[in-house]
Amino acid sequence: MDGSREGVFYANLRTLRDIPRWSMRTLAYHEAIPGHHFQLGIAQTLDSLPTFRQLVPFTAYIEGWALYAEQLAWELGFQHDPYSNLGRLQAELFRAVRLVVDTGIHSKCWTREQAIEFMEETTGLGHTDVVSEIERYIVNPGQACAYKIGMIKILQLREQAKARLGDRFDLREFHNAILQHGSLPLQCLEQEVERYVKSKL
Repeated sequence: MDGSREGVFYANLRTLRDIPRWSMRTLAYHEAIPGHHFQLGIAQTLDSLPTFRQLVPFTAYIEGWALYAEQLAWELGFQHDPYSNLGRLQAELFRAVRLVVDTGIHSKCWTREQAIEFMEETTGLGHTDVVSEIERYIVNPGQACAYKIGMIKILQLREQAKARLGDRFDLREFHNAILQHGSLPLQCLEQEVERYVKSKL
């Protein structure tokens, strides 16, 4: 909690045959840098925030940033190997399928088996991973949707800031505006980005 121990990223390799090497870069960008480790490391240094604000995650913000980090890594040229970009695209497909499955289970009354079958057929993921994912969505309605909503909001805010600031837009400053307040509801995040934009006009 006091930041004295370095962060460690552990990749779950329980079923090696189900984990393609080309998916590992995208996973690392999501979980480590510029994703969760980077984001949460910054949040822990925000002494001005009360402890609960440093720890309480707003799923759309936290996971939205991590999905955004996957795309950002590709945009900044971190995916030199075309197979690594294939991993990013496969992750995008996986996120799209999660939206369908989450909705199918909680709005369309899909059975567990229907959801498993759909995800296996659509993503090509191994059975063990699919079952684990589906059971996660069953007990946590809307979580899969929150990930993508958060990413879409950050991308939307970036495009709006670019359009309004033109040459004065700085990607690093935009990221500071996103990250320097810790985890936030998306409406509050939008207000912080608005403050950043106004400060540059």
